[in-house]
Amino acid sequence: MPRLEIAADGFRLDDRPFRIVSGALHYFRVHPEQWADRLHKARLLGLNTVETYVPWNLHARRRGEFRLDAGLDLPRFLRLAAAEGLHVLLRPGPYICAEWEGGGLPSWLLAEEGIALRSRDPRFLRAVDEYLGALLPPLLPSLGSRGGPVLAVQLENEYGAYGDDAAYLADLAALLRRHGVDVPLFTCDQPSDLGRGGLEGVLRTVNFGSRAESGLAALREHQPAGPLMCSEFWIGWFDRWGGTHAVRGADDAAAELDRLLAAGASVNVYMFHGGTNFGFTNGANDKGTYRPTVTSYDYDAPLDEAGDPTPKYTAFREVLAKHVPVPDEPVPAPAPKLGLGPVPLTHCAPLLDRADLLGGAVEAARPLTMEELGQDFGFVLYETRLPDRGPVVLRAEDVRDRAQVFVDGQPVGVLEREGREHALAFTVPRPGARLTVLVENQGRVNYGPGVHDRKGLLGRTLVGGREPATWSSRALPLDDLAALPFTSFDPQSPPVGPAFHRGHVEVERPADTFLALEGWTKGNVWVNGFALGRYWSRGAQATLYVPGPVLRAGRNEITVLELHASATRTVELRDRPDLGPTEE
Repeated sequence: MPRLEIAADGFRLDDRPFRIVSGALHYFRVHPEQWADRLHKARLLGLNTVETYVPWNLHARRRGEFRLDAGLDLPRFLRLAAAEGLHVLLRPGPYICAEWEGGGLPSWLLAEEGIALRSRDPRFLRAVDEYLGALLPPLLPSLGSRGGPVLAVQLENEYGAYGDDAAYLADLAALLRRHGVDVPLFTCDQPSDLGRGGLEGVLRTVNFGSRAESGLAALREHQPAGPLMCSEFWIGWFDRWGGTHAVRGADDAAAELDRLLAAGASVNVYMFHGGTNFGFTNGANDKGTYRPTVTSYDYDAPLDEAGDPTPKYTAFREVLAKHVPVPDEPVPAPAPKLGLGPVPLTHCAPLLDRADLLGGAVEAARPLTMEELGQDFGFVLYETRLPDRGPVVLRAEDVRDRAQVFVDGQPVGVLEREGREHALAFTVPRPGARLTVLVENQGRVNYGPGVHDRKGLLGRTLVGGREPATWSSRALPLDDLAALPFTSFDPQSPPVGPAFHRGHVEVERPADTFLALEGWTKGNVWVNGFALGRYWSRGAQATLYVPGPVLRAGRNEITVLELHASATRTVELRDRPDLGPTEE
């Protein structure tokens, strides 16, 4: 593929004028067996390019390790894009935001006391150097300069909303160049942040969802010549637990896209296909109140979470046809969905009694953070002994993010970061009673200074005004549930507190489906060992997307971790999603 050039009058490709018409498609939010399908539908929409972030924290969950396999096989994704005739905009971070856990920054960075992320802190830059040194060599054949699909590489991400240190951006640019990136670099920022987030000699682009003329004018003020580009044209939005499902009318979004293209600008539609925050990968926002993002990243995009075209796809295709060539090919019909009805969960395993099978404990004089335990996702279980009986108050200085409290295995209350709750009163039944605190990482903050988001019990934790002499801290990443011994559910003695529930369902022909958990409270779900994500009865999201490739013909296993209690013993596989009530 030809190399992209940045000229005073716009982009050029193979020495011809070129407009980037791109859509965001994150490989890590889509099952790898579905990549080719989503890329094909991108081309049919009329896109000539796709954009993807790269999540450092998934590729390098521990320092010194780096994965580029299975669902993280980025070289394969790039080859598939090229085979479909699509170019690629690559956004490797190191920070990506993306409503993704920690904005893509690996949690092990936070094991360094006082580290300044997204800065010239030598500890941060050394880690970034290691990351780029592992990521980029396998990707160099995919650069446009070497005949590959990658047209350009982004430098940082919306840095102007975070800082204004051009020397930091220059350091990152030098690292990218040193590791072999010889295609154009670009930055992106919202209109008001363009001055702080740019770097001399690097193409600036702008992000917005409306008022295209104003956004492009702001870009032109800071960049008098060169291409005009909106790197994130927001056509929907993400959802948070306890909110409504965000939607944006297809006609409104299409009209704004039309204005943007009529101005001669290039565009990257954010998102073309949102996908899913599988497992524990959702991020969170904290602008005074902590708000975790839901599992679905549907984003009200032209392709929905299951990869089916929506009315927005049709509306956008009609707009694009006015400005760029659109393939004269039929758009694929929605893929078949499974609706198998209720599935009984017949076996269970209590979490607290089996925690030793899920992670080792570390003794210390205080509760250790997840980062100190070398843990990124999941839960941490704290335990100590209470010397006296009678009423007592537990005071936790900083709960990150949700703590369930038990005395001798019996639940006594919950402390939530979102509600700024720090104290809980209960009665200790006997001297030596066991105090257990199960803390859930509900998603590290992905935007603003809050990215320095350590998890667990932070600061001082007092019981009856005193700090216990010793604490046990046990990491529960829940990466592997194979060691759990499940027994038949006994309705006469149901489990108290967090428990895993398991059942099986026969599937004749695997296809996409949606798991509904009516009557369940809060927890996580796995299908055949694949972590689907979180559910929560507070909504808005009421079903979890199950990609067809996760299922197999014959017997399939469903495992639910319920953190509280359920009013039912069944889940349901439905043929349509329920992402909650909307508010346009």
